Amino acid sequence: MKQTVRLGVVCLARKTYDFEAAKRIYRDVLVKLRGLENVELVAIDELVISIEDGAAAAQSLASAAVDGVVCISGTFHLGHLVMQLREAVKRPFLLWGLPELPYNGGKIRLNSVCGVNLDASNLYKSGVDDYYVIVQDTIDENWVDAIRAIKALSQARIGIIGYRADGFFNVGVQDNQLYGATGALVDHFELSEVFSYPVDDTEIQDRRDQIYKTFDVATLTEFQIDKVAELSARLAAFYRQHGLSALAIRCWPEFARDFGVSPCAAMSLLQSEGMVLACEGDIDGAVSMIMHKAIGGETPFLFDFSQVDFQKNFALFWHCGVAPCNLWDGVCNRSLDTYFAGGKGVTADFVLKSGQLSVLRLDSARGGYRMFLQKANAIPMEKLLRGTYMKAVFDRPVKEVLDLVVDNGLAHHSSVVYGDFIRPLRIMAKLKGWKIIE
Repeated sequence: MKQTVRLGVVCLARKTYDFEAAKRIYRDVLVKLRGLENVELVAIDELVISIEDGAAAAQSLASAAVDGVVCISGTFHLGHLVMQLREAVKRPFLLWGLPELPYNGGKIRLNSVCGVNLDASNLYKSGVDDYYVIVQDTIDENWVDAIRAIKALSQARIGIIGYRADGFFNVGVQDNQLYGATGALVDHFELSEVFSYPVDDTEIQDRRDQIYKTFDVATLTEFQIDKVAELSARLAAFYRQHGLSALAIRCWPEFARDFGVSPCAAMSLLQSEGMVLACEGDIDGAVSMIMHKAIGGETPFLFDFSQVDFQKNFALFWHCGVAPCNLWDGVCNRSLDTYFAGGKGVTADFVLKSGQLSVLRLDSARGGYRMFLQKANAIPMEKLLRGTYMKAVFDRPVKEVLDLVVDNGLAHHSSVVYGDFIRPLRIMAKLKGWKIIE
């Protein structure tokens, strides 16, 4: 389900043009906008023409706490209007130009594109960059989705239990920098708080039953199954009770030693239910998954670029066994196993399903943020490894993708979802002023 957003909508006009036609177009536009998924509209029903109209519209949208403003250039209009709106509402703007109507009596009827040009120039020269321009009959839903991602981060509460994994300096974040860039808040918890988080025995038993129904557990002991069930119940309760948007976990080296099993298998189970869980204390990875989820990506997860084959032109997206179990390919044996940490590293083992993929990493470095975006396709492969993995083919040589990652010093985790979710994030990066790496 996509993040709900509240959008302000105005239509600017001037009576020296065909404002009656603009009014008719605007009414049709509002009908279509009200049909958008999880969008609340705060619409100024009448055309905004005069400076007085602009002041009233600005006050109305400001009081409604909108997440973005759809500013339609119904006709060419006064330059004051968009400035009044922006002064009152410091949110991203969509400057929407309408295609010109057939000429009538030798006179241009709307001159809408020139109005958009005026507004964009006024905003840019005022130091405002978080606007996006379209000229078309219908709204660009990719812009709406970009607003969803911005809204989701502005409300996000991210927990980190423990710290980043030992030696993984590249996934560390500066909490205040993250808050300043996105609005997301980070809260720290100790590992022991999860290990001992109170749950009913019935919750643990339900998780145990779920594990048996989901995985082949033939190689596990009863103790290991019980510990995975217990951890699944405790993590789920902890996540819910703290109202978290995501949880980054220091999953080694202490976890297996002090709790009895690693969290990988439990994370696979819980991610399939929509929880956002990041390995190795990777907060930026968690942020990336929140963004994917906000724009409709189902069960995002983190992977490593674990192998590249330049001759066959593919990459192996692998991790030690945490991918959401609902993304299983339906062919291989979906199992739990203990191939590391002296028998305490209980992981999910399966090949992920085939399909179109979107890759995202919002990555902090050198005092700022940048966004890594790629398209790929997961193709069928045999179950040859432990852990969770897929064979991915990009729409360009894999060598080029690897060069982008290492030449820009990107962290070794990225979020991946099935489907095409690239354009909304490009727009988001533009609105936020972040460099795009793709």
